[in-house]
Amino acid sequence: MAKRNWTPGDFEFAVKRSRTGLGLFARTDIPKGACVIEYTGKRLTDEEYQASNSKYLFEVGGKGALDGSPRWNTARYINHSCKPNCYPDTRKGRAFIFAKRNIEAGEELNYNYGNDYFDEYINGSCLCLKCSPLEAKDPIVVPKKKKK
Repeated sequence: MAKRNWTPGDFEFAVKRSRTGLGLFARTDIPKGACVIEYTGKRLTDEEYQASNSKYLFEVGGKGALDGSPRWNTARYINHSCKPNCYPDTRKGRAFIFAKRNIEAGEELNYNYGNDYFDEYINGSCLCLKCSPLEAKDPIVVPKKKKK
């Protein structure tokens, strides 16, 4: 079995509008299995973690949690999806995002946030492409009737 590379690749990203607000999009192709980006932020004590109201908390195993709310944490813009193209993993109190499949330039990056976050913040109103394939704001193409 090949040893996993925990160093993020030299990929380019763009933060831009997505279905759920701001999202992180690949500007270059990303191969399956690549370490895409590290989720960074202030490491919180257990007390800080319990008292925090941040929606950008990332649990890092028995090593506490990271508050990824600062805007310099580019990984914070990765949105939830029930059919993700990435997945998170932790190592030595750090959080990394890996490509679950080949990701093409222009695709939005996403991973499954897990049941706790889903239940507390998304609360049955998931806007990912799997759950909401057609939004009211998406263009609807209606074929023109042929003239007789």
